[in-house]
Amino acid sequence: MRCKWCNLNNPKYIEYHDHEWGIPNFDDKYLYEMLILESFQAGLSWECVLNKRDAFRKAYDDFDIEKVIKYDDNKINELINNKNIIRNKLKIKASINNSIVFKNIVNEYGSFSYYLKKFTNDKILYENDKTTNKLSDDISIDLIKRGMKFVGSTIIYSYLQAIGIINSHDENCFMYKKMT
Repeated sequence: MRCKWCNLNNPKYIEYHDHEWGIPNFDDKYLYEMLILESFQAGLSWECVLNKRDAFRKAYDDFDIEKVIKYDDNKINELINNKNIIRNKLKIKASINNSIVFKNIVNEYGSFSYYLKKFTNDKILYENDKTTNKLSDDISIDLIKRGMKFVGSTIIYSYLQAIGIINSHDENCFMYKKMT
């Protein structure tokens, strides 16, 4: 049995649920990709973003941060006109800005993972049926203070679930049993 939110009619969602969501992954490239994708989720479903993930990878140069931080108006227009991704101009511009802030955090802490550990003390939380908590509030406030956009507490909570800092698998889900 899987979490109730997992759409069993979508193979990408099943794959994501079974092999990625909630599994701790602190590789900076992964942390960066997920943060950018989560920021595109604002106001949309994660399934919508996940279905466009491959197109995002292609459009965003496989989330090569060194390339993304140099995106200019021509690249922004190319992204806005790319029918395979979410074409919200504010989110696209924010993704470039957030990439610069992400890189600054990596330069300051040595990795984004080390930055997150400042808040988590290297602990995994197990909780269900929440959309925010003190941890997501604190990280969101700090990221916004540093200049990031589309990183409210709900988005950050979802991000922390995705990267495995918050394990929210339903208690009757096979992944919950596997990870506890």
